[in-house]
Amino acid sequence: MKSTDRAARPAPGERERVIVDRARTIAEDEGWSAVTVRRLAAAIGYSQPVLYQHFPEGRSAIVAAVSRTGFADLRDALGAQSGRSGLEALVTAARTYVEFACEHPALYEAMFEMRSHTTFASDETPHELQFAFNALAELLRDSSDARVRTELFWSALHGIATLERDGRLPVGQREERIAELAKLFR
Repeated sequence: MKSTDRAARPAPGERERVIVDRARTIAEDEGWSAVTVRRLAAAIGYSQPVLYQHFPEGRSAIVAAVSRTGFADLRDALGAQSGRSGLEALVTAARTYVEFACEHPALYEAMFEMRSHTTFASDETPHELQFAFNALAELLRDSSDARVRTELFWSALHGIATLERDGRLPVGQREERIAELAKLFR
């Protein structure tokens, strides 16, 4: 291998990020069925054993890593509401959540629908997911049952996003849906 070839490749510490980014890109462009260890290895220019060094469980571990980046991105998107409360903050957060899900369908699928060994509401819950949950919980902090209310709020948002994505709820009524949901949780 030429030294110039070596310089063009990511350092070992960056390989995981490159693998996750490429998996995410392929999934967004072609769907998750196109994301295989073989395809990723070819797209990045590494052998399959190199991918398995970073993700010993293979594809499911890669999907879990992609989902963690999605939860971090969702937290960042919701972060604008930090420190705010009230109806308008809930409406804005709900809109942000649903728009995020609709703008990143493959990422959202990895976060919530694909087998990825990501656990929710447990000690093993990845911190990225905890941070995203806490961003919503902050908006509902005035309640004695904030955790349960946050789970219900998140579940309702997930339902709206999934049903809209699948064409079962008209997107044109999103604002009305979100406004009513926010009223229920204020």
